[in-house]
Amino acid sequence: MKLIQLLSPSQILLDLQAVERWPAIVELVDTLVSAGKLAAELRDEVLEALKTREDLVSTGIGSGVAIPHAFSERIDQVVAVVGRSMSGIDFEALDQIPVTFVILFIVPQTNYHLHLHTLSAIAKMFNNSEIRRRLAAAETAEDILSILEAKPPGPAAVGA
Repeated sequence: MKLIQLLSPSQILLDLQAVERWPAIVELVDTLVSAGKLAAELRDEVLEALKTREDLVSTGIGSGVAIPHAFSERIDQVVAVVGRSMSGIDFEALDQIPVTFVILFIVPQTNYHLHLHTLSAIAKMFNNSEIRRRLAAAETAEDILSILEAKPPGPAAVGA
């Protein structure tokens, strides 16, 4: 599943206000609730699942990217939200670099394989330094969606 299929402009935060890992996760979950993508009555349950996951090991994967994720028995489709921090967030990432992009997603408990595919696709996309550069420069949520939808430039296209 591609990230772009999970997002709308209301699920993009251009400037996360939080400066620490847990408040950033709360801000993103609250965005999902505000956007109508996550039922308000599931908020605390989802936050608990995300906290349990983060307590195991940080989801800061390096290169300024974090991918907090969890399962829920009470949703039937993957929900996602993307946040960008202009100042950087200490996510206790593997490389200790402050996180600029946080991609949070919640997967139905019954669909573990979808979780792995989604996580892999997001990590692969955000491993591309050109995509990260373009996302950092994006001015609107629509710009971010357009970048995420476009096919990443190949090595020959970067200098062209």
